[in-house]
Amino acid sequence: MRVHEIARELGLLSKDVLAKLNAEGVTDAKNHMSLLTQEQVALVRKAFPRPGAAEAAEPAAPPPNKILLRGSIIVKEFAELLHLKPNQLIAELMMMNVFASINERVDLKIAQQIAEKHGFTLEHEKKQIEHKPVTKAAAPAAEPTDDRPEDLVPRPPIVTFMGHVDHGKTSLLDKIRNTQVAAGESGGITQHIGAYTVTHHDRQITFLDTPGHAAFTAMRARGANLTDIAVIVIAADDGIMPQTREAIQHAQAAKVCIMLALNKIDLPGANVDRVKRQLQQEGLAPEDWGGNIVCCPVSAVTGAGIDHLLEMILLQAEMLELSANPQRRAQGYVIEARVEPGMGPTASILVKRGTLKVGDAVTCGPCWGRVKALSSEQGVKVRTAGPSMAVKLLGLTSVPEPGAEFQVQPNDRLARAQSERLMAEKRLQEITAPKRATLDDLMRPQTAKAACKLRVVLKADVQGSLEAIQNSLGSIKSDKVQLEFLLSGVGNISGNDVLLASASSAIIIGFHVGKEDGIGNLAKREGVEIRLYSIIYELLDEIRAVMAGLLEPTIHQIVIGHAEVREVFDLTKKGKVAGCMVTDGHITSRARARVQRGGDVVYEGALTSLRRFHNDAAEVHEGQECGMRLDNYDNYAPGDVFEFFEVEKIAQQL
Repeated sequence: MRVHEIARELGLLSKDVLAKLNAEGVTDAKNHMSLLTQEQVALVRKAFPRPGAAEAAEPAAPPPNKILLRGSIIVKEFAELLHLKPNQLIAELMMMNVFASINERVDLKIAQQIAEKHGFTLEHEKKQIEHKPVTKAAAPAAEPTDDRPEDLVPRPPIVTFMGHVDHGKTSLLDKIRNTQVAAGESGGITQHIGAYTVTHHDRQITFLDTPGHAAFTAMRARGANLTDIAVIVIAADDGIMPQTREAIQHAQAAKVCIMLALNKIDLPGANVDRVKRQLQQEGLAPEDWGGNIVCCPVSAVTGAGIDHLLEMILLQAEMLELSANPQRRAQGYVIEARVEPGMGPTASILVKRGTLKVGDAVTCGPCWGRVKALSSEQGVKVRTAGPSMAVKLLGLTSVPEPGAEFQVQPNDRLARAQSERLMAEKRLQEITAPKRATLDDLMRPQTAKAACKLRVVLKADVQGSLEAIQNSLGSIKSDKVQLEFLLSGVGNISGNDVLLASASSAIIIGFHVGKEDGIGNLAKREGVEIRLYSIIYELLDEIRAVMAGLLEPTIHQIVIGHAEVREVFDLTKKGKVAGCMVTDGHITSRARARVQRGGDVVYEGALTSLRRFHNDAAEVHEGQECGMRLDNYDNYAPGDVFEFFEVEKIAQQL
């Protein structure tokens, strides 16, 4: 057995074994490759007993060609295991583009490649798991994701009103706030934090003031399930409208409890039964018609049915058994955020579970900070915020995005580290994100092969126009380009349409419709192209041109003439010039040239200069002499043949 083998067996360094042998009078062991006799091996084992040998048998040492590692290894130790000098190992690492000093660590994958090169096998050493009792002095473990049942307490429900425009969502919320909020609570809560709390029969309900369904969809798109109960508001005189269907679909996709509020029952044209029949066609059967959807007729003007609506919301909350653990670190979502004068970045947040306290280190997506102050819905400073409570937070380093998740971290260092990691990921996504499609880009000739599919979000003013445009666009038959409708509907272009087009690299086409407030800025921020039309023929012609523009043009080379090099003139300042005779056809200054020598093509490029005598020439015909220079080429020789051609791009047809 060699010195390095017995050293590895005993978990020692080779120099320690050599020192012991020399002390015992063994002079023939001079380095780690020295061969030891059985007596010398026994001497070393007796001098360095293996730890724990008396209690339990030590596992067999790995064979000489196997190296066990628990992780990365230092260059110096790795070189000793491979019986190499450190500088030799460093040289091999440099050949693999790994620059490491003698005291730096080598990655496991790199170490495996080098070990295999020298006939060794590198493997992970399995660690013995020691079960030790956890003491109070131990480092705090990660907070469990699941709460214990005994720690859960009931929390107020979080409710969002959704529905079609002008169906009375905001009016209904205003009526609830003015009639149900305790004295002194009426006022600017919706302006400050976008949420407020209603007290009904000594029980609280948290309402999110998010008009329409666009904000709810944006939050759901960012992964924020803020709402426990979605109340779909439907005007009893209008019935179900396109945005009502979208609101129902979004609530179903978010898997939240759905309730229905039939508003405007005080109007003469209200017909509750007609609305319920429409609901059955949408797959939502009211409870009084044998279904399971709570349906409450209300009036935002007279206040009729509002008490019943609030009672049913509380009943649904009891059935959902909403609860949260207030003892854990807080977690929730950002409702809205802004920069306020004298306060800096502020965020209106909704706590989903846990308790947020002043002084906590929080992260909101890539933003982080320490909570300096919390303001309640009345604008009063508070020290803590429990589950389902909406507060304004001060102390962030920057403004987070609405819908971003916030979490309380154990300390500032971890909060800053997580913020920097998310910021780096965000920058990487922005760099590597694909460019959004625009009509100008699609109509521009393409050099790279692209997917021949045009995705469209189509919105029209009435259903008849929508069907006519769909049928006309569908009649454009092509085996080369596929037209895909991601969404087609009636009404103005909304934030949902922009988010869908952004996620799918689509374009938005509107016919006799407008854009909702703020949609232009949202589309610009998301990089989505919106085109509005009022004449159907212009719409069809442009879409047909866009589909044809997706196809790569066919390239043809048309030979226009040949010239033979008769003499080469060396001009010191301007380089070499080829004196040529046009043998057939003609030559233009915009043509491209192909140099042929002995039947082989030695160069192909552009023509940079064409002259007759001392004047520039736009065209030279057969039988005429001329001088010319080619772009980045001057290796002319008498007898070379120049073939001139023009490139013609022919657009493909659908």
